[in-house]
Amino acid sequence: MDLNAVRILVRVAEARSFTQAAAALGLTQSGLSRAVARLEAELGVRLLHRSTRSVRLTPDGEAFHTRGAPLLAELEEAGRMLQDRRAEPAGPLRITAPSAFGRVVLLPLLGALTERHPALRVETVLSDRLLDLVEDGFDAAVRTGPVQDARIVARRLAPLAWATVAAPAYLARSGGAPRTVEDLRRHNCLTVRTPQTGRTKPWEFLDAAGRPQDVEVAGNLVFDLGDALVDGALGGWGIAQVMEFAVRDALADGRLVRLLEPFAGRSRELSLLYPRSRQCSPRVAALAQALAQGGWQ
Repeated sequence: MDLNAVRILVRVAEARSFTQAAAALGLTQSGLSRAVARLEAELGVRLLHRSTRSVRLTPDGEAFHTRGAPLLAELEEAGRMLQDRRAEPAGPLRITAPSAFGRVVLLPLLGALTERHPALRVETVLSDRLLDLVEDGFDAAVRTGPVQDARIVARRLAPLAWATVAAPAYLARSGGAPRTVEDLRRHNCLTVRTPQTGRTKPWEFLDAAGRPQDVEVAGNLVFDLGDALVDGALGGWGIAQVMEFAVRDALADGRLVRLLEPFAGRSRELSLLYPRSRQCSPRVAALAQALAQGGWQ
């Protein structure tokens, strides 16, 4: 079977016009018509109804298009992947990542990445909402937590450690640092409401036996983004539990202090996700290499 004729049939059916399909493919209308006629002769059925005003698929044509168009798309994607494997990273790379991780960790990596590969053009969407990689047209995503999507490849990265922190001014004003997780009940705890559940996120600790322990906390400030927790803690408004990378500098220079260290140790899975169709892309491979070097542990 002539795959080029199948490709022409698909384009004509989608455009419903030999004229538009010919313009898109850079061929003549007569050449397209002859190719479709040869395909019909080979299959022994009529695939298109032709008139002076429109072109539409016959029932046999509909059945052939339904099965053939996805196969043709897969073959074209396979060809692009083989070309990509031999190519330098270039062109658009559209990615999404959690807001705080994106600002603090990812953006410096992307700056260095585009310096190494100046033909690469990166578009980044920083959001704590779960966006659909396939339907929203992303090449890759950095995401926390487990991944359950058969369409997606998940490449594990170094996990993210939690840190419970507060400003010295807040601790002095509130009677000192908590010594146990139960002491958090008498403190103002800054929290985030998760869009998936509509509830504030519990804090994550280990109990005295080293087992995971989720603790419900409360306070007078609730945010929709984790970024605000860092600003709130630095402002002395209360205690916050955040990813350690987001407060490393503030801990080092004393603007924040670490709390409840005997109960720390929990971490969050972090993965680079990409659709299976992108797994041979040099753009995604370059991003994966940059992220594999870590820098947030």
